[in-house]
Amino acid sequence: MKHALLSAWMLVAVVPVVPVARAAAEPSTRVYAFKAFLDGKPIGEHRFSVAGDGGARQVTSEADFAVKIIGITAYRYHHHAEEQWAGDCLSALASSTDDDGKPASVKLAKAGDANEITTNAGTKSEPGCLMTYAYWNPAMREQKRLLNPQTGKVDSVKVERMGGGNVAVGGRDVAAIDWRITGGESPIDIWISEQGDWVGLDSMVSNGKHKLTYRLP
Repeated sequence: MKHALLSAWMLVAVVPVVPVARAAAEPSTRVYAFKAFLDGKPIGEHRFSVAGDGGARQVTSEADFAVKIIGITAYRYHHHAEEQWAGDCLSALASSTDDDGKPASVKLAKAGDANEITTNAGTKSEPGCLMTYAYWNPAMREQKRLLNPQTGKVDSVKVERMGGGNVAVGGRDVAAIDWRITGGESPIDIWISEQGDWVGLDSMVSNGKHKLTYRLP
C-alpha cells in the first residue's frame, strides 16, 4: 500500500475547520484526530495539528496504521511530517515514513522562488508556490499540483466538486460536499461540511481492492 493511498496525506493538507481539540497554550491550534478504517475495520489514526494564523502556520501530521488478518499484523505504516507554511505556500517540510519496514524521508527547503525537494533518490527543484495534500485548506481545491510528503513526488491533480451526502461525525450525520482529487495514485474523496469544515475522507486503495476511510470520532 502506498502513502498517497493510505494517508491522507497529507496525506496531508486553513480556514474554517472542525476543532476536534484545542491546545490550551495555543488557542489558534486546531487538531483533527481522524480514526482510520480499511473496509470498515479500524486500523489506527491519522492526526493533523494546524497551528498559527493565515500568515504563518505550522502543521504536524502523524499517521499510525496496523492492518491485522485473523489477529496477526499483516501490514504496518507510520508517517510523521512537520510543515511550515507562509500563507498558502510551503516554506519548509521534513517527513519520515516507515512503510511496512521500508524507510523514506523527504525534505523541502525554499530557495527564492524554487522549492528544493530532497528524497532518498536525490534533490530536485520545483518552482513557485507548492502545497501538500492539505485537505484542511480550502485553497487546496484550486490547485493543479500537490506534493506527496512521503515520496517527494509532485502530482499533477484535478480537484472537482462531485455532489453532496451525509458523513458520520461524532455519532451523528452531517451534510457535506464531496470534493474528488484525481491525478495521484488513486482518487481521493474529501468531505467538507456546509460550514466549510473538513469532516471525512474516502479512497479506494490497493488498485481498487480496498476502501480507506477517515472519520471523526
